[in-house]
Amino acid sequence: MELRHIRYFLALAEAGNFTRAAEGLGIGQPPLSQQIRALEDEIGARLFHRVPHGAELTEAGRAFLAKVRDLPQQAGLAVEAARRADRGELGTLSLGFTGTAALNPAVPRLIRTFRRARPEVTLRLTESNSLLLRRDLLAGKVDVAVLRPAADDPPEIRTRKLLDEPLLVALPRDHDPAPGASEIALAALAAMPLILTPRELGISLHDSALAACRAAGFEPRPGQIAPQIASILSLVSAEMGFALVPESMRQLAIETVVYKRLAGASVRVDLALATQRGPLSPVARAFLDLVSPAEGAAATGQG
Repeated sequence: MELRHIRYFLALAEAGNFTRAAEGLGIGQPPLSQQIRALEDEIGARLFHRVPHGAELTEAGRAFLAKVRDLPQQAGLAVEAARRADRGELGTLSLGFTGTAALNPAVPRLIRTFRRARPEVTLRLTESNSLLLRRDLLAGKVDVAVLRPAADDPPEIRTRKLLDEPLLVALPRDHDPAPGASEIALAALAAMPLILTPRELGISLHDSALAACRAAGFEPRPGQIAPQIASILSLVSAEMGFALVPESMRQLAIETVVYKRLAGASVRVDLALATQRGPLSPVARAFLDLVSPAEGAAATGQG
């Protein structure tokens, strides 16, 4: 049964006359009669009484009308829904992010922009560490992940740079070698333990922190291992050592922790949008399309 047969049936049921219904449809009367006959043959029941003044619905026709009256409108809505879904305006987006990524102003700004542009997309947010986010990406549990890319990321993962930001020193206020100064030479902290995230949970930050210390001319003293940025700063506050953290962590204002820029060469870490390689859902493509190279550069400037 074709949708045009339903439209012809509804036109005839409303007009009650083959000639008027045919004129309204823009076709000839004989083709309309043939299409109605074909519909009746398919259903196996007479839908209209042919009477001298036109056509009247039979009992079967009235029952059929009650069920198909809204079909053309529903079909139109279904077509529009399919087109909107293909444009990424409908559907579900599973978005994962690391703890440090969530604190960068660019990330909530990106989510806010997406929600305003596509309010009917269901957004599922998950905070996790980089290791689990990569696993979830590969398992299809997450569509897009905001994370710190690493050189040894699996080849099945593709990343698009969102921004980069400098690393800052976070150190206990009462153990600050240069009170009042806005920056510090990393070598001045050589005697203080370095608090790190386990490498498997945050490869980029872990390796960047070690590389920065080695570039400053010393091998850092190993300090406590902390799995989350909040626990890292808690250990710094407890005077267990210092840490190197992304600049956006300044937002976590802790009275006994001070943040300082690195004197000399800046060490920067990337933040990227990661997806599986291969075809993406329309909503995932729409989310990625919010980030152009120009936008990434602008976000970098805003830290």
